[in-house]
Amino acid sequence: MVKTPDEIALMRISGQLLARVFEMLDQQPLAGMTTMAVNDLVEHFITVDLGARPASKGQYGFAYVLNCSINDEVCHGVPNTSVVIRAGDIINLDITLEKNGYIADSSKTYLVGEVAPAAKRLTRVAQEAMWQGIAQVKPGARLGDIGHAIERHAKKHGYSVVRDYCGHGIGREMHEEPQVLHFGKPGRGLPLREGMVFTIEPMINQGTHRTVTRDDGWTVVTADGKLSAQFEHTIAVTQDGFEVLTQRSNEKSLLGRASLIPA
Repeated sequence: MVKTPDEIALMRISGQLLARVFEMLDQQPLAGMTTMAVNDLVEHFITVDLGARPASKGQYGFAYVLNCSINDEVCHGVPNTSVVIRAGDIINLDITLEKNGYIADSSKTYLVGEVAPAAKRLTRVAQEAMWQGIAQVKPGARLGDIGHAIERHAKKHGYSVVRDYCGHGIGREMHEEPQVLHFGKPGRGLPLREGMVFTIEPMINQGTHRTVTRDDGWTVVTADGKLSAQFEHTIAVTQDGFEVLTQRSNEKSLLGRASLIPA
């Protein structure tokens, strides 16, 4: 669960490569593309341009390199040649990458074309909620502090937090201990230690937090058909706080320090 400095250095490389994948996607129009076309674009970029491995492909029998979850899809959306991304959609792209034996995991919800104000607001709050959770990370803090900060921010804006899925430790395996819940009570749960590495990836819903899984066995949707948005980063606990291993260069000017985002 706790990584050595050398291991975190390798995870930093994986995280920086994964950040480049999202920076590439930021330049794509998305509208008019099929979700399978996005999958294939990402696979080519990871394997050919970056010389890395898409860690999701083959994991748990999943055949693709990313999850693509549109509108009311909460997570685990499956790429499909017949699903076309439309202007007005919000779509979460969730991608993992392995380099030198270590895995990084991140996701971003994209606004495609002109998006309704309600969808923009949900997406903004979901991103803020992730950073509210990240801002709690330091040695001696507890996992409940992370979940409480996320849930407090979401509820303040009238949204719910999905409870069926959570963040997780990560390293040589995609899913390691601990589980990182996106709700909870401050001062409760496992204490954080320098060297721990895990994901924070809240899924924020317009309506109920309840979810159902479609017949494909993968795609999770909101139980009430309302929108869901998600953001995710891989985080290392440092001596005096945190390092976002998957942070993208264009996030720095957009968000600044997590502590500057109002609670």
